[in-house]
Amino acid sequence: MLRKSVTRRRLMKTGAGLAAMAAFGAPAILHAQARTLKITTWGGKWGEIMKGEVLPAFEKEHGCTVQADQAFPFVPKLQASPRNDPIYDVLHTNSNEQWKCVVEGLVVDKLDARAIPNLKDVYPYAVSDKIVGVSIFTSAIGLGYRTDKGLAKPTSWKDLADPKLAGQRGGYLIPVNSLGQAHLMMLGKIYGKGFDDLDAAYKALEALKPIKLYDFTGQMEKALLSAEVSVGVIHDSGIYRYDGTNQPVDFAIPSEGVIALEQVLNITPGTRVKELANAYIDYMLRPDVQKKLAEGVWYSPSNTKVKLDAKYDARLFNTPEKVAKLIQMDWKWYNERKDDIDLRVARILRG
Repeated sequence: MLRKSVTRRRLMKTGAGLAAMAAFGAPAILHAQARTLKITTWGGKWGEIMKGEVLPAFEKEHGCTVQADQAFPFVPKLQASPRNDPIYDVLHTNSNEQWKCVVEGLVVDKLDARAIPNLKDVYPYAVSDKIVGVSIFTSAIGLGYRTDKGLAKPTSWKDLADPKLAGQRGGYLIPVNSLGQAHLMMLGKIYGKGFDDLDAAYKALEALKPIKLYDFTGQMEKALLSAEVSVGVIHDSGIYRYDGTNQPVDFAIPSEGVIALEQVLNITPGTRVKELANAYIDYMLRPDVQKKLAEGVWYSPSNTKVKLDAKYDARLFNTPEKVAKLIQMDWKWYNERKDDIDLRVARILRG
C-alpha cells in the first residue's frame, strides 16, 4: 500500500509540473509558429531574383515565411477570398488593378508612413494622387523599334501612324492589357484635347490599322525580336533587358513623354500580419534591395537614394529631371468607363 501511495503522489506531482510548464509556455514543450506573409509577385527574371535572393533574405531578417503567388491573374482570387482572411497580405500589381481593388475595398486607400520609413525617400510620382499604395519601381512605356529595317528612330508617338509601318506596327488587345489602355489615353492627348478625349483616341486608333495586336508585353518582345513588327508600343525594360545580346532593337522616348508602368504594392485591410506586411513594403523600398532588382530587370527604382551602376544610370528614370518625363494615367477615371471603351474598341478593330 505504501508503494502505491508514493507512486500516486509522484504521479500527481509530475502531472502538476507538466500542467504548470504548459501554462507558462515552456519552450521544451510548446513551439512558436512561424508567421507567414502571403504576397503576389511576377515570374520571369523578376521572379528568379525574388525567390532566389530577395525573399529568402527577408524571411531570415524577420523570422517568417513568405508565400509568393506568381500565377496571374491575382485580382479574381483576391475578390473570391474572405475579407477578414484574404488570400494575400500584400498585393503587387499595376496601377489599373490597384485602383479597381481600392474601389472594391480589397486594398487600403492609404499606407501608414510611420510604419514604412522608406516612404519618405521616394520620388513624388511613387505616392502621387494617381497611385493607390506605393510604386516601388516603374518602367517607361514608349516605342520599341528594329534598328536593322532602315527606319529613323521614332521621336513622337505620332510616328507609329507612319503609312510605311502598315502591318508592321504593334499594339495590344486593349480590353486585357494596361499598356494598350494607356496608349489609347495617350492618343486622346496627342490627337485631341487630353487623355480623356476618347473621340479623338478612337479616331487615331482607327488610323493605326492595320496593326498587329498582342495580349502581353512578352509577346511584343518576341514580335520585335523576330521582326514580326518593326515598331511597337512597349516598356523600356522589355528592350533594355537584351542589352549586350546583339539584338537589333532599341527603345525610343517620344518627345511628348513616356507613360509610367508602375509596379505597385498595397496592403489588404483584412491582413492578419499587418506589421509584417508594412515591413515587407519598407524592405522592398530599401536602397540595396531596389538596386538589386533595378539592375536585374531594368526597372527604374522609386527610392531617390539608390545609386545605380553606370549603364543603368544612363538609361533608367532615376533623377528628378528624368522622372518629370513620366506620365501617370488616371486609372480611376478609365476603369469607370472601361466596359464602354472595350465595346467601342472592339467595333473599331473588327472593321
